[in-house]
Amino acid sequence: MNNLIDKARHIPVADPAMTISFSPVALPAPKRGMPLELRITAPASGDKLPIILLSHGHGPSLYLPSKDGYGPLANFWAERGFAVIQPTHANSKVAGLPSDAPGAPLFWRTRVEEMKLILDQLDTLENMIPVLAGRLDHDRIAVAGHSLGGQTAAMLLGARLTDSKIEADRDVDVIEPRIKAGVLLAAPGNGGKDLNDFAAENYTALNPDYTHLTTQTLVVYGDEDVSPHLTVRGADWHADAFYHAPGADSLLTLFGAKHGLGGVAGYDAKEADDEDPDRLEATRRLTWAYLRSALYKDDPAWANAVAALAGPAGELGRVDSKSS
Repeated sequence: MNNLIDKARHIPVADPAMTISFSPVALPAPKRGMPLELRITAPASGDKLPIILLSHGHGPSLYLPSKDGYGPLANFWAERGFAVIQPTHANSKVAGLPSDAPGAPLFWRTRVEEMKLILDQLDTLENMIPVLAGRLDHDRIAVAGHSLGGQTAAMLLGARLTDSKIEADRDVDVIEPRIKAGVLLAAPGNGGKDLNDFAAENYTALNPDYTHLTTQTLVVYGDEDVSPHLTVRGADWHADAFYHAPGADSLLTLFGAKHGLGGVAGYDAKEADDEDPDRLEATRRLTWAYLRSALYKDDPAWANAVAALAGPAGELGRVDSKSS
């Protein structure tokens, strides 16, 4: 029961179930130089749990860009059947790598490697947490990422990157075939001429090439998510993946949403810039529905959610589909 929800109630979703959360989970990562800290949130019962890897952003907060952020998404998805694994990426202020380490400040390559490490060590994680042993579905894996995490997720889904200052990082291909579907939440758009002078000079890794992203993907953005600190374009910059990626079959536009998409990064986080319970609920329900149908082809969750958004919940947003 959530008294704060209004229009989003019309978007159908599974009933919540009891969950369990494990933190800190320290996954050995010799190449990284320090363990990778994780949080794993999963249903308390049930087997063959599909997996979502959730990649946090690079924002100004101290703790939200870590395994301890993004509770509104992780808890919601886990309560409805997913095992959600949250790494504390190298760029995290609270438990990341030193700010002068190679790859700083965004650590784009290390972030991708951290996600791959998790997949390599799923058996290890199950052994570390006996109550999860044998309960994870290693064949149904999705990735979701917000902001910089959206770029990390996109690369695992097939997008490439050109770092204009590092010759070795030109047209890098790190697609992860074990990942079957993805959600990009307010991800960076095209680089190059679309970046402003500051971003072009200081964030040279913000140069994704979405034309190689072939894995099934939902792109989510807010139509008021203007990022003048990064791009010379408007909010539609964050929708670029839908228009350029062959695998991006759906675009969810959230009306009135800014970069926080209603508050995905944390509860009562005023820095979310558009904290709105109804908008957040729509984001949660629609992303859950998309991943259910992407990983279980006969599940009508996405079609039902889209129909609701086109009807009684229409004030919240719109879905565009390439198939239509």
